[in-house]
Amino acid sequence: MTERRVGSKLRTAGIALAAASLMSACVSPVAGPGGNYARPIGNAPVTANPTPYSTALYCLADYARRYNLPSPRMAVGRISDYTGSVSADGGRQVTQGASLMATSALAKSGARVVERYDTSISELELRYANNRLIGDEGPNAPADSNYRRILAGQVPGSDFYLVGGITEVNYNIRSAGFDAGVGETDTDQPGSGLIQGKIYVMNVALDLRLVQTTTLEVVDVISYQKQIIGREISAGVFDFLNGNVFDVSAGTGGMEPVQLAVRALIERATLEMMANLYGAPGPEVCLNASNDPLNTVGATGGFYPAYDNTGTNNGQTRADPSRWHDGRDGAVRRGRY
Repeated sequence: MTERRVGSKLRTAGIALAAASLMSACVSPVAGPGGNYARPIGNAPVTANPTPYSTALYCLADYARRYNLPSPRMAVGRISDYTGSVSADGGRQVTQGASLMATSALAKSGARVVERYDTSISELELRYANNRLIGDEGPNAPADSNYRRILAGQVPGSDFYLVGGITEVNYNIRSAGFDAGVGETDTDQPGSGLIQGKIYVMNVALDLRLVQTTTLEVVDVISYQKQIIGREISAGVFDFLNGNVFDVSAGTGGMEPVQLAVRALIERATLEMMANLYGAPGPEVCLNASNDPLNTVGATGGFYPAYDNTGTNNGQTRADPSRWHDGRDGAVRRGRY
């Protein structure tokens, strides 16, 4: 065996040994003092998830409160995926949580929302209360009468509800690309190179309708679509050096999130419908808008204060990415025990 082959095998063995050592430093077959085999990577904090229409939604809520415009009680029904599209790994291509997105959008707009999407817990507790199995103890309540009462009219009804679905997913509406390569026929000369680029466009569409609960009359219908863009660029070099083969490549790519596009569609549709219910003429209502005196609507949604403490509660800090994070909020670290 020649010295060149021996040296090549030694180099290969050395690379394999270094790779094995690097992997063993990250993962251990024995659990460490904390009880884990490995420490998860990544420390990005939890952040708000707005779309370009979120600011307008809570601006609309400010407008309604500023002029004391009452919100009808809103409910959300099924907003399903009617496209039937399936991704390459077998899962659904489009989110199945559009109804949850619509609830968040209504909360951002300052609407009063009543639950109709998942009432299983309420129905179960109502059944238990009807059989006097749930207790509501009071300081002066007699022992034989501390069960929860069922009162007529205790559940408020909805005035309108949102239903609809995701109706279109169109792939490759338009695409373009290029690739270029260069190389030498002589293997003793520097190797070949290749560069590629691709760009493509797809879209998703949504159809929503607003129904008056008492009459089942469809009072508003909106249909929107949004285009989504993706791109990819890659380059590589292939070469022979002293009998060794080198293939080095690098690239970058990105695609606008499909599910965030669905959220943007829902927020835009909700914004238009709630603006109609509030009687808002358009985006000009946001001009010279004063701050919301209740501070109960923001980029993360809306809430009802548990106590009369809107000036001191955590409502104004929900969108702060550092709050409650043990690596970014010093108050949490100081409060450890």
